[in-house]
Amino acid sequence: MAARGTTIRLADVAERAGVSLATASRSLTGTRGVSVTLAEHVREVATSMGYVTNMHARSLAGGGESSIGLIVSEIGDPYFAEIASGVIGVAAEHQRMVQISHAADPAAVLAQIRLLRAYRVGAIVLAGSGHIDPTMDAAADAELAAFQASGGRVAVVGRHHIAADAVLPDNVAAGRSIGQHLLELGHRRVALVAGPATLNTVADRLAGLREVLGDAVVSVSHQAFSRAGGTTGAAELLALNRNVTAIVGLSDVMAIGVLATLRERGIRVPEDVSVAGFDDISVAADLSPALTTARLPMAEIGTAALRLTMLDPASRPRRKAFSHELIVRESTGPPR
Repeated sequence: MAARGTTIRLADVAERAGVSLATASRSLTGTRGVSVTLAEHVREVATSMGYVTNMHARSLAGGGESSIGLIVSEIGDPYFAEIASGVIGVAAEHQRMVQISHAADPAAVLAQIRLLRAYRVGAIVLAGSGHIDPTMDAAADAELAAFQASGGRVAVVGRHHIAADAVLPDNVAAGRSIGQHLLELGHRRVALVAGPATLNTVADRLAGLREVLGDAVVSVSHQAFSRAGGTTGAAELLALNRNVTAIVGLSDVMAIGVLATLRERGIRVPEDVSVAGFDDISVAADLSPALTTARLPMAEIGTAALRLTMLDPASRPRRKAFSHELIVRESTGPPR
């Protein structure tokens, strides 16, 4: 243990451990190229000396691979929070730090990518939805291509017009499952509360629902992907179609907003109107009534996305698909 007030340098740890400066650095940051036994020895020496890695200095020296940038639309949304949990869990295993950024539109995404590059992160995970119009993702694609050309690694969640490894939730099939469930219950007047029409996630979930429900979809309201969007959309749909027997929120958070609007109006769920969602966020089972939804393994999706960035670069972008599970709860039942 060093005397009080003495700054312990990496060189001091390397000397005490009997290794080179480079080996000491790799051992303490979990970088490949050092045996498990040797790395553990160096870490024990560093701990006994009270050494703490100066990550800022390491980044300035070209060691940004220790940091990961995660871009989400809104960390307060449980969908993104659970993806972030998966990313952070893997990062912790590898002694890497995660910087989380908010970006809800293409300009903001581009700005955050540039900011993360300025902070010299080693990998970027883009978890927000891609856009139907490829020109909306073009600037981000170019920036990420430059990042990868300089040695950075990238993975995206969902369909994007971006040349990078991707984790793909099965949104179309999830939509089919929800639609089939409602059809089998007897619903023929179904309204949908959807997110922005420009997003691939929205397009895919709508495609699955429409494929099964067909003319049973009587109207769609496009709102923000939020609880407030769900309440506004439900109010709009009820004003247009008083005889709807089921409302689907294209996320559980939107479905919670739908439930709130129905409760305020004295409309019983599922006796008067059934409600379903997507994602199966952690509170979905605790609602009253508990929410029927298509479960997507968000934490596992985050885990897979970060693990893709840790693989050696491939000649072509890799794709890892995740399936879904229909979770039937008390919020859906036969129409009156």
